[in-house]
Amino acid sequence: MAGFPEVMDKLVSLCKRRGFIFQSSEIYGGTGSVWDYGPLGVELKKNIKDRWWNAMVRSRDDIEGLDAAILMHPRTWEASGHVAGFTDPLVDCKQCKARFRADKMDPKKLEANVCPNCGNKGTLTEPRLFNLMFKTFMGALEESSSVVYLRPETAQGIFVNFLNVQQSARQKVPFGIAQIGKAFRNEITPGNFIFRTREFEQMEMQFFVEPGTDMEWFEQWKALRMQWHLDLGLSPERLEFHQHTDTELAHYARAAFDVTFDFGGTLGHQEIEGVHNRGDFDLSQHQQYSGKKLEYFDQVNNKRYVPYVIETSVGADRVTLAALVNAYREETVEGESEGRVVLGLKPSIAPIKAAIFPLTKKDGQPEMARKIVDDLRGAFPVDYDETGSIGKRYRRQDEVGTPFCITVDGQSTGDQTVTVRNRDSLAQDRVDVSQLKGYLAGKLVD
Repeated sequence: MAGFPEVMDKLVSLCKRRGFIFQSSEIYGGTGSVWDYGPLGVELKKNIKDRWWNAMVRSRDDIEGLDAAILMHPRTWEASGHVAGFTDPLVDCKQCKARFRADKMDPKKLEANVCPNCGNKGTLTEPRLFNLMFKTFMGALEESSSVVYLRPETAQGIFVNFLNVQQSARQKVPFGIAQIGKAFRNEITPGNFIFRTREFEQMEMQFFVEPGTDMEWFEQWKALRMQWHLDLGLSPERLEFHQHTDTELAHYARAAFDVTFDFGGTLGHQEIEGVHNRGDFDLSQHQQYSGKKLEYFDQVNNKRYVPYVIETSVGADRVTLAALVNAYREETVEGESEGRVVLGLKPSIAPIKAAIFPLTKKDGQPEMARKIVDDLRGAFPVDYDETGSIGKRYRRQDEVGTPFCITVDGQSTGDQTVTVRNRDSLAQDRVDVSQLKGYLAGKLVD
């Protein structure tokens, strides 16, 4: 399959210019691989998170929600293996000071001790292990007994709350626990805009099942999660499953697949979600380290067992980037000298659902347009724009993915109808103002 073109540089520019994503602390020179979501970006990301939450929690009776704390008891990370094993092997070039992950370098260059950056030979240090967790101190004293970590993943907050949720919600296995939250990794080689960052957001669900039924549930969740990405509007030809090989498989995993998306250009296919059969590793580890039983009692069959876990873990930032890359297009418009940039986002996740324009600033058109804005705002995120030609206003909305533009013209004040223009087809419908809310609601349903 042919790859997709590189659009990242154009997308980064668009995202800053139009208020999707900004470099964190930019006025101070920026913070490396940390990003702020602007007015439109926060709406897009929230729409994606809401869509996930609705699919995983609100539309099911076998998954419960959770919001676990970022700071956890340090023994949590010993039990999970993060203290001992969450490391990258690093090498530095003594000449140009560049830093690399040894496991990502060309083995021939590493063996020859050649720097991939400056090309000098014999300048690389020996690989050394670097733990990716951010470390801080809890309390007044900075000493080893007060060390805590910013969580590198959200899953452990679910595992330590397994019995709390199961018993309080009166759930029976099989059931799941879902949460959306921030995680932090001191990545040494982050980059590619918001694809790999030091502070990121995960949408994770851990599904607890009886041992022996795990592979059946694993296959079900694989299919469900791929369908969710398709329903989000990601192109089928850009989505694939990648099965973890024996060398990629985590030591505790019984099976693992990634949902990958083709970002185009040099980035190509990359993971946006992982679906894993984690066996009973997590609950068994926490049971051992805490001394607390984390077993489930099956009253029907009168037996106790440590459940197996099927995990679905989505990077909220990565899916947001995938949605933007997937939606970006440049096209010519018949009869016009200038082309247009369009974010063809699925209408249900677009930050702005409709923009309202008065054709002119006279004859009561701005007043009527403002009233339409007020009427619609309670139901949809809308925008008002009266600046520039109607063509320029259309282009501004196309560029941020607004699916519908509503124009109040000379006819509108007389017969209470407006023109509704479709972003993708460019078709225009004449709609009575009293029917606008229902018209848009019908078009925004998935």
